[in-house]
Amino acid sequence: MKEWEAIPPPAGGRGLGGGLAQPFRSRDTPRAKKLRNAAPTSERLLWQQLRNRKLGFKFSRQMPVGPYFADLLCRELKLIIELDGESHDYSVGYDSRRDDYCRSQGYRILRFSNADVMENLEGVVSHVRATLAQAHPQPLPPAGGE
Repeated sequence: MKEWEAIPPPAGGRGLGGGLAQPFRSRDTPRAKKLRNAAPTSERLLWQQLRNRKLGFKFSRQMPVGPYFADLLCRELKLIIELDGESHDYSVGYDSRRDDYCRSQGYRILRFSNADVMENLEGVVSHVRATLAQAHPQPLPPAGGE
């Protein structure tokens, strides 16, 4: 028997032993990394505005939500930001199923087109900021993250 096999499962997050073991679900990290590396310019531009808690909340890129991946995700507020390019015109059914699933898990979804981000980045960030303020009534940091 290996050393790690002798350790009992956590008790509902309160230390060792006694709790019901939750099945380990591996995250598809290689796929997430591949998606981040292949991100369109619009996603990279918006990411620069959201990263490092510039709007007061932590966002992550290409994060799994069940069997799907969210372009940008704020776990704290259960907010997903999806950026849609032309390919989404052909995947309406898939997008609808993904949205239904994410909403059933308590997530709110904001959708922007890649063109919106490229042509009006400031407006998109302003909309995200307003959504964050609505979801979390404490004051947010000023624009620019200072």
